Formats: sequence, structure tokens, C-alpha cells
Amino acid sequence: MTMRTHSSTTNRTLEHSMQVAIHAARGHHSYPSVIRSIVFMLAVVLPGLALISAFAETPAVGAQAPDFTLRTPLGHPVSMHSQLGNGPLILIVLRGYPGYQCPYCHRQVHDFILHAADFAELQARVLLVYPGPAAQLNERAKEFLASESQLPSNVVLVTDPDYVATSLYGLRWNAPNETAYPSTIILNRKGKILFEKISRSHGDRFSAEDALKQIRRP
Repeated sequence: MTMRTHSSTTNRTLEHSMQVAIHAARGHHSYPSVIRSIVFMLAVVLPGLALISAFAETPAVGAQAPDFTLRTPLGHPVSMHSQLGNGPLILIVLRGYPGYQCPYCHRQVHDFILHAADFAELQARVLLVYPGPAAQLNERAKEFLASESQLPSNVVLVTDPDYVATSLYGLRWNAPNETAYPSTIILNRKGKILFEKISRSHGDRFSAEDALKQIRRP
């Protein structure tokens, strides 16, 4: 199910809720109360729906990648644009914790960590996004990183509570026991998308060697 379908459904639900609220208010003569409710929905809910609609699908190659700010498992804020520098940025969306620590995610992240020096030579950085429900997400991310002694300076992992950034990029895998489509997106230093691989299965992953080949292409 795409984010566009989700957005349409949400809009219909919101419209229905407003109609019900108005009908109930008329029955109880509480117009000031319903007006306050409608003002709240217009001020708070609709801007969020507009954001979802704006990026209902994954931005295409050649498009400007939308910015976002998430936090590391230790609580340090990291914006995507802050990771852009003198070289490309490899944005990797993982599966997070779909009831277990995904072995394919472990393998992919370890692969990129092993090649961190190769990316550093090209002035490239790697931003890992670990999505999932907000409850205990930081603890799950810490568990995920426990097998790695320390992340290299050009590799950063952030958590994505309640799939905010994942949904912004149209990568929410909205199915039972699923979280996000495992994806690798390569940006240039200005934030334009140069390459993307969106996997529709757990194990179809982009390797560090694949990423290095893409970056080295003339």
C-alpha cells in the first residue's frame, strides 16, 4: 500500500470525523466546542497530511532529497543535510526491529563499516536509518549495534521513531510484521539523488562494493 493511498484514506477519515463532530455538537448546542476542535484539526492535522502527500512516493533519481532530522540512539540530533559535505552521502534505510534483529541488516551494516576507509578516501559518508515504533526503539538500536565495537567517524546511525523519515521517502512497508523496504540511496554533496535501490524482499541488499562502484563512476 502506497503512502498516497494511506493519505487519501486518512483524509476521508478526517472529513468523516469532522462531520460527526458537527452533528454531535448540533445535538448538544455546543458550537464553541466543535469550532475549537475544527480549528485544532486544521492547524495541526492538515499540515501533516500535506507533508505526507508531498512525498507520497520515493523521490526519483535526479530529484532533491527531502531533508529530515532524527537522533542517534544516545539522543544526539542529526539532520540529513548536515551529513552532506565534500563527497556523496549513502543513505541506508534498514528494517529496524520487526520482532527481531534482522540478520540481513546486520550483514549489510557490517559490510559498509568494513569499507568505511574506502568511503573516507572518496569523502563519502554513510547515514543508517533504523525505523520502528517509538517505544524502546533506542534500546533496540543499541542492541543492533552491540556487535560492532565502534562506528567509524563517517558512519552514523539514527533512529526513526514511528517511521517519520521512512514515510517521507515512501519506504514504509505497510504489511504485517514489516517495517520499511530495505533501501540504499546515494546523494551528491548538494543533496540530489544519484542512485537508488529499493528492495522488496529482506535479503536483496546493496553492498558496499556496489556503492563504491556507483560513486566512482565518471
